[in-house]
Amino acid sequence: MPQDALLDQHDGLGLAELIRRGEVAAAEVLEAAIARIEARDPAVNAVVHRFYEEARAELAEDGWDGPFAGLPFLLKDLYTFRRGRPCGNGSRWCADYRAPFDDPMVARWRAAGLVVVGKSATSEFGLNVSTETAQHGATRNPWNLDYSSGGSSGGAGAAVAAGMVPLAHASDGGGSIRIPASCCGLFGLKPSRGRNVTNDAWAGMTAFHAVTRSVRDSAALLDATCGPPAYHPYSLPKPERPFLDAVGSDPGRLRIAWHQQTPDDVPVHPDCTAALQKAVALAAELGHTVVEAAPDIDYAALRQAMTVIVGANMADALGPGNPLWPEGASEQDLEIVTWRFVERGNGIAAKDYLRAQQVVRSVGERLAAFLGAHDIILSPTMAQPPPRLGTIDTLHDDFDGFIHAVQPYVAFTQMFNMSGQPAASLPLHWSDAGLPIGVQIAAAVGAEARLFALAAQFEAACPWFGRRPPG
Repeated sequence: MPQDALLDQHDGLGLAELIRRGEVAAAEVLEAAIARIEARDPAVNAVVHRFYEEARAELAEDGWDGPFAGLPFLLKDLYTFRRGRPCGNGSRWCADYRAPFDDPMVARWRAAGLVVVGKSATSEFGLNVSTETAQHGATRNPWNLDYSSGGSSGGAGAAVAAGMVPLAHASDGGGSIRIPASCCGLFGLKPSRGRNVTNDAWAGMTAFHAVTRSVRDSAALLDATCGPPAYHPYSLPKPERPFLDAVGSDPGRLRIAWHQQTPDDVPVHPDCTAALQKAVALAAELGHTVVEAAPDIDYAALRQAMTVIVGANMADALGPGNPLWPEGASEQDLEIVTWRFVERGNGIAAKDYLRAQQVVRSVGERLAAFLGAHDIILSPTMAQPPPRLGTIDTLHDDFDGFIHAVQPYVAFTQMFNMSGQPAASLPLHWSDAGLPIGVQIAAAVGAEARLFALAAQFEAACPWFGRRPPG
């Protein structure tokens, strides 16, 4: 079998097993990934920094171990630091920035055996649900190059879907793991708050993990990385059993509440409804109790709170005095919408920020109460299919228009960032136009094992691994 074909035939754990058995060398897998990036990235524009020589040198060192020993991996180019390597955050302003230290999660991924071969594209400072920037241009969906791969982890989604690497780092502050997973036909889990180390971005709403082609890769990676340091403000202990053990286990007869309730001005596309109904029927066939019910969420308050929290965090990150960029950014340095977030943030009063945090707590309380009566919330991942490139424009001076434009893509995802509960997008459906349409499952804080068990049931009943983008 040509080494290039290995990337199509196996998920990450499968490739790692071949390496352990000596059936293929890790260096061969790395070279196959590099060849794939060079051959396929020009079409999709997913990889913004390449670390080929560094990866080769690191792989030549002794002592590689872990469940993914020797596998190539992409870091997202957003607030994820490797000493001496670029971290541009999708921005012209940070194009020449080099990280002064190593991110704790990078150390954990490396300890899992992953070899960093490059960094993937992101929207500027993670603000857009489509990865289109003034610095790097548009990242295209491998399933149809006229469409978005999602955001802000659009480069990760496009690279894994295009077969460049078996899995890639992604982060999620409002849907940025699940949205690219939905757009690109992948599995994407946002872990519980405190499950992995984070930089506490966006008032603790951001989570780090990955997009993968299989459920088991996601579970094994979370096993390898979970557990924040003792000083972290959000802390969940490691589970008593590995998450990987949940894959293929019987979750029991789950109480699944499904809904497609959105803010009043956000319609749900028929393709997304079809994906949801397919998942509902499949859950019933698998023996679960399925009812239509929706949590009581004040979407207007949620939207306003997110705008306040993100604005305040952007003003802090990009204003003078930040330890990473002490000089601060100017309007000319940034995309227009990014600067408008900074401006809004500079005008936010302390009481408004506190009230926004109260909304965060309220959403968490409402979802926790709802999940006291139901084991799983099932919904579309997005209210609309992947958008055409250019649909959501951060270079146009219309802040309110931008906020309105992103709502169809975050209507089902944002609440779980506020609540801190785990949620995952599953690629169970493809539209007649050939675009992936994801469905989302969510559970109580700390219940990732339940999500992995149910996701694996869906994966076995409706396999997606063999589906490949054209070309």
